[in-house]
Amino acid sequence: MDGLYEEVKRATEELLSVAKLEKGDLLVVGCSSSEITGATIGTDSKPETAREVFSGIYDLLKEKGIFLAAQCCEHLNRALVVERAYAKAHDLEIVNAVPQPKAGGSFATAAYRGFEDPVLVETVRADAGLDIGGTLIGMHLKRVAVPVRLSSDRVGEAVLIAARTRPKYVGGARAVYDEDLA
Repeated sequence: MDGLYEEVKRATEELLSVAKLEKGDLLVVGCSSSEITGATIGTDSKPETAREVFSGIYDLLKEKGIFLAAQCCEHLNRALVVERAYAKAHDLEIVNAVPQPKAGGSFATAAYRGFEDPVLVETVRADAGLDIGGTLIGMHLKRVAVPVRLSSDRVGEAVLIAARTRPKYVGGARAVYDEDLA
């Protein structure tokens, strides 16, 4: 677990820079603490590992005014833990569940305990995402997801995959696009 906080914070900083996230944007994170420690996803939940990863991401996002959506595991149908303020501002339907390490996952549990006013929602359309350990966050990203190659492709033993989103291109051969949105 040594260095996980800094490792995930660096990866998050790198993604925020590439994705050009701004205050009020949403980052979705799926995280398998089992994979981080070298076990198979869903087999060896590690709350202390998840808390370290959560803190590394959340501390940075909070400082920048960016919201976090923490994806639960399949036992809670990949619902997401978000701040109530975000859910209300985006008219998201709140669902009733409280994640636990073996039903929702250790990362979602850490988020639920670490947020100021946590709630669960079923869907979001995030601006960027981190998938730590093959948790399949794609369903929670905006429609056009673009892979981001970070300087590190691991958190602990887990594979790290990052993505940003962009507006979809519309039009045809004569269309002109805003390169700042690409």
